[in-house]
Amino acid sequence: MQIAVFSTKPYDREPLEAANKQHGHALTFFEAHLTPDTAVLAGGVPCVCAFVNDHLDREVLGLLAAGGTRLIALRSAGFNHVDLEAAAELGMTVCRVPAYSPHAVAEHAAGLILTLDRKFHRAYARVREANFSLHGLMGFDLSTRTVGIVGTGRIGAVFARIMQGFGCTLVGCDVAKNPACEALGMRYVDLDELFATADIVSLHCPLTPETRHLVDRRRLARMKPGAMLINTGRGALIDTRAVIAALKTGHLGHLGLDVYEEEEDLFFEDRSLTVVKDDVFMRLLTFPNVVVTAHQGFFTAEALYAIAETTLANVTAFERGTGDIHAVGIA
Repeated sequence: MQIAVFSTKPYDREPLEAANKQHGHALTFFEAHLTPDTAVLAGGVPCVCAFVNDHLDREVLGLLAAGGTRLIALRSAGFNHVDLEAAAELGMTVCRVPAYSPHAVAEHAAGLILTLDRKFHRAYARVREANFSLHGLMGFDLSTRTVGIVGTGRIGAVFARIMQGFGCTLVGCDVAKNPACEALGMRYVDLDELFATADIVSLHCPLTPETRHLVDRRRLARMKPGAMLINTGRGALIDTRAVIAALKTGHLGHLGLDVYEEEEDLFFEDRSLTVVKDDVFMRLLTFPNVVVTAHQGFFTAEALYAIAETTLANVTAFERGTGDIHAVGIA
């Protein structure tokens, strides 16, 4: 099957081309994001492969359908950027990669915690300038802390195991309890109790209308003074302006982000020679107790090859009409 692959970098092409050796699809790579202006590039192509910051709203889906596209193959687990209702009306199938390497994201979240706790980012910069002072670098023992995990699916469960290894007390919140997490000693509570109890809150839930701005002014106010917030899920899980306000008062002690609500115009590109016009994002970078990475939690070799294989296997299953296809639709 012909596949138009959008938002591709060199690190995307290699795993996709390697996985395609056993599938035999015709891959055409475009570095451009999928937008109303670039949708024409997929004209006559039955399958479009998209990433997290591609536009898949009603307008773009309509343009793709008019050009003959029948399958949207997401190379991501999340699908909040897709208008599923429009896709269904247009007779288009949308599939995703439900799991690739939960270890990649969970380990990245743990890395953000350690960086914020032990000030690795600041210590690294100091030593490179021959500043060996320890002033301002004091951290805390993780073994004495309670970690609250919002979303205890595959990634949340791996993250729970990592933090249990540090000796942390675990509390969790999810629509369904995960026996693997309970076996680690996790106690399930509601969201308000989790935010009030935890010293560290880590978000591993999907973005839905119900979870949008799950972390708002009210929930931030419930957190312990000086607590840490980690988000490796989706940017819109937190109200960024509310988080900035909590950082300014000192109530929120640490913030680690791998995602950002308005990341579409920032992440995955080199912006070092341009002026970043997002004042909210730039304000975040002024805080010494904030660490931001550019949506790299998924970015391990194992994860990229797993994403490529599942993505192309979805296309093959759709083309043949047999086999597993991880389709998503209107709930």
